[in-house]
Amino acid sequence: MDNIKREQHKASFLNGILKENPLLIQVLGLCPALAVTKSLETAFGMGLLFTFVLVSSNVIVSLLRKLIPEEIRTPSYIVVIATFVTIVKMFAEAFLPELYSSLGVFLSLLVVNCIVLGRAEAFAGSNGVFDSFLDGVGNGIGYTWAISLMGIIREVLGLGTLTIGKVFNFFGDPLTLPILKSTVLDHYGNPLYDYSISIFQNPAGAFIVLGLMLGIMAAITNHKKAVEKAKEKALKLEMAAKAALAGGNK
Repeated sequence: MDNIKREQHKASFLNGILKENPLLIQVLGLCPALAVTKSLETAFGMGLLFTFVLVSSNVIVSLLRKLIPEEIRTPSYIVVIATFVTIVKMFAEAFLPELYSSLGVFLSLLVVNCIVLGRAEAFAGSNGVFDSFLDGVGNGIGYTWAISLMGIIREVLGLGTLTIGKVFNFFGDPLTLPILKSTVLDHYGNPLYDYSISIFQNPAGAFIVLGLMLGIMAAITNHKKAVEKAKEKALKLEMAAKAALAGGNK
């Protein structure tokens, strides 16, 4: 029984990180993924706030799941989520004004985010508190790394640089790493070389990056399925050969 519970806890945590990634596998939460991934820090900040809302709402919904009548279940979930979104907005406005300004309306839209509401409906509403907590953490990590990767790609390709410390400016001046752009200027004031592609800072660039990431993830998933099918086929052939050999010996 302990092993079964341990495996359940493990699945609750790990599934959302990769196997059932909210963005790259289930293709949910597209609006913030496309809108707030112009830079790594903005995307990562959104992921942190999203994770807090998801984990907190999952835990509260799980705690109250037996007390909420079926008829008002969804409105009740929205009230719980809206409460934590309000807390997150107040925190971000007070301590992370640059992030708050960058996220704009998409922070408020977490109230109706399909991932947060979906996990409350599909998981937290019918599972225990600990599993719901692990589910929230796993899905939060999965969504955060996915949009953070989008942020890195779009910032590097779109601006030619990667800036750290502009949003989370707790340790002094931000650090800008030149990757596709020279910090040395010519006599016209332009970088000596600049391989950045500005389209990746636009909505079209967000769709391109997301499409490539979805394609790569789909290819990996299909390859794993093909390998598993090949192993099953080989196992069946091996069992059939052993059965035939045993029958011949008789």
